[in-house]
Amino acid sequence: MKFLLYLVLYLLSLDLSAHSGRLDKMDTSKHHHEPKRKAPLKALIVDGQNNHAVWPKATLMMKQYLEETGLFQVAIYRTRFTWGAEREKEYLPLAGVGATTDLENPQHDPDFAPMFKNYDVVISNFGWKAADWPEDTQKAFEEYMSSGGGFVSFHAANNSFPDWLEYNKMIGLGGWGDRTEKDGPYVYYTNEGELVRDPSPGKGGAHGPSHIFPITIREKDHPITRGMPKVWLTTKDECYSQLRGPAENMTVLATGKDVSGKAPTDRHEPMLMVLDYGKGRVFHTTLGHDDFSIESVGFITSFLRGAEWAATGKVTQPIPDDFPTAENSTSRDFKWKIDGQ
Repeated sequence: MKFLLYLVLYLLSLDLSAHSGRLDKMDTSKHHHEPKRKAPLKALIVDGQNNHAVWPKATLMMKQYLEETGLFQVAIYRTRFTWGAEREKEYLPLAGVGATTDLENPQHDPDFAPMFKNYDVVISNFGWKAADWPEDTQKAFEEYMSSGGGFVSFHAANNSFPDWLEYNKMIGLGGWGDRTEKDGPYVYYTNEGELVRDPSPGKGGAHGPSHIFPITIREKDHPITRGMPKVWLTTKDECYSQLRGPAENMTVLATGKDVSGKAPTDRHEPMLMVLDYGKGRVFHTTLGHDDFSIESVGFITSFLRGAEWAATGKVTQPIPDDFPTAENSTSRDFKWKIDGQ
């Protein structure tokens, strides 16, 4: 009997030991489990018609910058009829969007219909004189934005679509395209630091020659500009001025001062802005006139942080060590990486 009792107790101890081992393994697995990484943010660059000859290259530059962060997966959607692509035509096929037809003048593309809702942020690389999008596409973009989408207006995108009221509400301020006081006030900072909304008559849009000029941060606590020096220098770029528009739900993050000696105004003009459109977020940068402008570390950093903010409402990217200062302009030579290599 004692032998049988000892045998039962021994078998029970083996069973408990086995269970204990399994529990230990389960606990170890639980405590060392790595959380799944979030899927990359989906960005869409739309382009095809722009008076700035750099535009085919600019699209690829922005795409590469975005993807190098590890935060974004980038697609490109282009109008079937392109305009102004001759200088940088070698970059056209690198976008992987198929064949397009480059014309001497902008032409309406009735089939231009990106699926905006599939993306966290849309970046416009259209420019002055770009043909209007189809009405259904305009409505789809308005719905996308009002429902919580993200939008980045890049440089000459604020020249585009002067007659599209909702687009002008999204960008806040625009220039050229026969914009005048009918479209809204001028917005700028005086040399004494006062923010002005000026409804006086006059054309919208001007700039002096491209040059290095100072950017002054006006909202230091916004996620996009947080950590930037109070003043920093661009590379050679255009300092847009006399922009005007609805300017509703808009915050000017930073201004630029033309110091070329041929400035259209003697004031500080909006360079970086953020806007609310319904539930959507807009980041508007006037910087990025040419490839040497887009190579600016100030442009790259503000663009990438602005795109992340437009997509998510947050910024996780740090200010890089080579960010410009009030004394030194900094840039990075761009080299296209084939297939990300």
